[in-house]
Amino acid sequence: MTVVFWTLVAFATVSSVLMAWALGANSNSPPFAPAIGANAVSTMRAAFLIGILAAAGALTQGGAISETIGANLIGGVTITPLAAASGLLVAAGFMAFGVYSGYPVPAAFATTGAIVGVGLSLGGDPAFDTYRRIVTFWLLVPPTSGGLAYVTAKLLRRDDVPETVSIPFLAAVVAGILANVRLGVIPHPDRAQGSVAEAVARLVGDPSVFGIEFAVVLVTLAFAALGFRYIRRRTQASVDTGIRTLLLGLGSVVAFSSGGSQVGLATGPLENLYGAELGLPSIVLLAIGAAGILAGAWMGAPRLLQATSREYAQLGLRRSIAALVPGFIIAQLAITLGIPISFNNIIISGVIGGGLAAGSAGVSRRKIGVTVGFWLITLAGSIGIGFGLYRLLSTVLGIQ
Repeated sequence: MTVVFWTLVAFATVSSVLMAWALGANSNSPPFAPAIGANAVSTMRAAFLIGILAAAGALTQGGAISETIGANLIGGVTITPLAAASGLLVAAGFMAFGVYSGYPVPAAFATTGAIVGVGLSLGGDPAFDTYRRIVTFWLLVPPTSGGLAYVTAKLLRRDDVPETVSIPFLAAVVAGILANVRLGVIPHPDRAQGSVAEAVARLVGDPSVFGIEFAVVLVTLAFAALGFRYIRRRTQASVDTGIRTLLLGLGSVVAFSSGGSQVGLATGPLENLYGAELGLPSIVLLAIGAAGILAGAWMGAPRLLQATSREYAQLGLRRSIAALVPGFIIAQLAITLGIPISFNNIIISGVIGGGLAAGSAGVSRRKIGVTVGFWLITLAGSIGIGFGLYRLLSTVLGIQ
C-alpha cells in the first residue's frame, strides 16, 4: 500500500470523525431538551448523558445503517477513499450551512444524496429498489410521527383517563419495545443483531406457534409491566415527578436510538475501505464514529441544549412527551430496516401532531413549507455537488 493510499485513508477517516462530531453536537441533542425544560436534569449532565448514550447506540445498533449507506445506495462500483471523503465533506458542508443559517438541514438527506452523487460520478448504477424503500419510509414518517403524537397527546388530555394511568401506560409501551430492540452485543443465528426477548426465547428453548414465540411475548409483557409499575409509583407520589421521570427516560432511549441511526451517516462511506481493503471488523469503524459522536456531544451539545430546551419548555411537558414517543418508535423501526432517517423530520412532525391535538399545530404553514422545501433542496443539491466535487478532486489529483 502506497503513501498516497494511506493519505487517502487518513483524509477519509478525518472526514468521518468530523461528520460524527457534527452529528453528536446537533442531531443527538433534541431528545434531552424537554427534560431540561422540565428541570428534570441539568444542561451539563444532559450533555454528558447524551454522549454516553449516543455512543453506546452507535456501537450496538449502527451497523445496519452503515451498511446501507456504504454498500446499498449505488451498484456496480465500490466507494473509494476519495469518493467517501468527498461525500462526507459535502454532507458536513450542508450541516454546517444549516447551523450557520438556522435552516433545518436533515443529515440523512445530505449524506444519502452526497453518496449517491459520488457513486454516480464513479460510474455506478442507481439502486432504484433501495431508493424506493428509503423514499417511501421518508414519506411515511410525517403522517406516522404526527399521527402517533396526535394520539398520544389526545390520550394525555382526556379527562376520563387519569394521568396516573396514561403516563404509566406510555412507559409500558416504551419498555415493551425496549425488550425487542436489536443490539449488536446480543448474538442471533440469522442476523447480526438480536434482542433481549429473543435471547431469552433461545435460552429456554421455547417453541413457536404460527410464527409467534411465546417467550418473546412474555418477556415483552414483563418489561412493559415493570415500566408501568415504576412510573405509576412515581406518578402516584407526584404527577409532575412521574412526568419528569418519563421525560428523562424517553430522552435517554431516544438519544440511544439517535446514536444508532445517525452514526452510519458518518461511517457508512468507509465500509468498503475498512472492511474489504483494510480487513478490519465493522466494530472498529463504529467505534471511530462513536468516539466522534461522544466528542461532539460533550463539546458542542450544551449550547444547542440551552436553546432547544427553551423551545420545548414553550411546548409544555405533555406535548414534549407526545413528540418523543414516536421519535423512539420510528427510529428503532428505521434501524431494524436499515434506513437512514432525519430526526428533524420525526421531531418536527411529532410537534405538529401534538399541537393539532391541542387545536393548534404550533408551527406556521410558511415554516412547514420552508422546511420541506429546504429538505428537497438538500437532497437534490447534495447529489449534484457530490457528483461534481468528486469529479473535480479525482481530475485534479489524478486518483480515484
